[in-house]
Amino acid sequence: MLSPLQLTHACLARVARIDPALNSFITVTAEQALADARLAEAELSAGHWRGPLHGIPIALKDNIDTGGVRTTAGSEVFVERIPGEDAEVVQRLKAAGAVILGKLNLHEFSGGTTSAISHFGSVHNPWDPARTAGGSSGGSAAAVAASLCFGAVGTDTGGSIRIPAACCGIVGFKPSFGVVSSRGVVPVSTSFDHVGPLCRSVADAILMLRAMTDHPLVAALEPEALPPVSRLRIGVFHAPGSLCDAPIEAEVQAALDAALGVLRSLVAEVREAELPMPEQLGRLIDAEAYAFHAPTLAQMPERYDPRTRDMLLAGRDIPIAEEARLRGDLARHRAAIHEAFAKVDLVVLPTLPGLPLPLAEAREPFALNACTFAFSLGGLPSISLPCGFSRSGLPIGLQIGGPPLADARVLALAQAYEQATDWHRRRPTL
Repeated sequence: MLSPLQLTHACLARVARIDPALNSFITVTAEQALADARLAEAELSAGHWRGPLHGIPIALKDNIDTGGVRTTAGSEVFVERIPGEDAEVVQRLKAAGAVILGKLNLHEFSGGTTSAISHFGSVHNPWDPARTAGGSSGGSAAAVAASLCFGAVGTDTGGSIRIPAACCGIVGFKPSFGVVSSRGVVPVSTSFDHVGPLCRSVADAILMLRAMTDHPLVAALEPEALPPVSRLRIGVFHAPGSLCDAPIEAEVQAALDAALGVLRSLVAEVREAELPMPEQLGRLIDAEAYAFHAPTLAQMPERYDPRTRDMLLAGRDIPIAEEARLRGDLARHRAAIHEAFAKVDLVVLPTLPGLPLPLAEAREPFALNACTFAFSLGGLPSISLPCGFSRSGLPIGLQIGGPPLADARVLALAQAYEQATDWHRRRPTL
């Protein structure tokens, strides 16, 4: 069995060897990571075990505050920003004994789906470095897929954990809204921001999630004792493209159909479902994002990538009265979303309607289309996990979502599907 120090040395060596081709890290905290690994080794030798993350090397998206270590959000605006304290999720992971290797690259200010717009350069997909790793948590997904770390923390406002997980062939879980604290995370929209794990398996995601929160919904989760799935009613959509930003491509549809064939053997019923998606509520994201950035947009507009700046300025002209109305509409939507799950327990659709884009085509913040926003609107738990590969060898993601606080149910079906297939065992050749 490898010790924490051996694991950390191995990860740091792999980062040094492989990451120049991926650009997944912005800051590597090698010295601190080795010190933490030595401490974990000493504690374990003395019989003090903090839990399953004790001595395990992970990494953090660089919009999550780390005391004494710069947190840039992928932007020149924050290139010298050093927080005074850790975000709550970082405090919890450190208390669990995790070894933090450093900070991961992302789409600037988490404002896009490609991670191609960053002050520190584009993130490259481990399956094909000429393609996007997805965004905005692109560095988190690429680092996990390339085995540079054993897990990573990402954030998700409209799909930013699930999109890169699908692009990179790993597991990305967005918990129900509020289950994991976003205190100390550079915000996009406080009404929509989520924090969650990216890992190589559902079991690993559960173990990370447990360390990230003390929410009672999560505390009792055990990978070996999840709720049974045999009685679940699974919903599919007659026109799933209505929940996506673009029509579903043939290879993605074929992978989804095959995944549904597996799921039919695991659950009680697969039937048609509907999921409301009042897209106009997305204007609340624009308003809240602009409110956070207004001072720096006024003081140093040239430090933003022009595409990010233009996107943020879209929220400038939203009246206060409209913002208040949108906030009320969002609360009513989330209160009523349970009705969509009256006849189904979970729903299934692709994470992306297509394959990861070539970086040469990822010029705009939302160039990569997704099928994730309905779950963000509802504050619903949802997960992306691999369900196949294209003929060209690119990963395809399956998305499972459920009603508010049905996180255990979502994870249970995801793990049952994962155990019935072997897509998650594939690794990119680097």
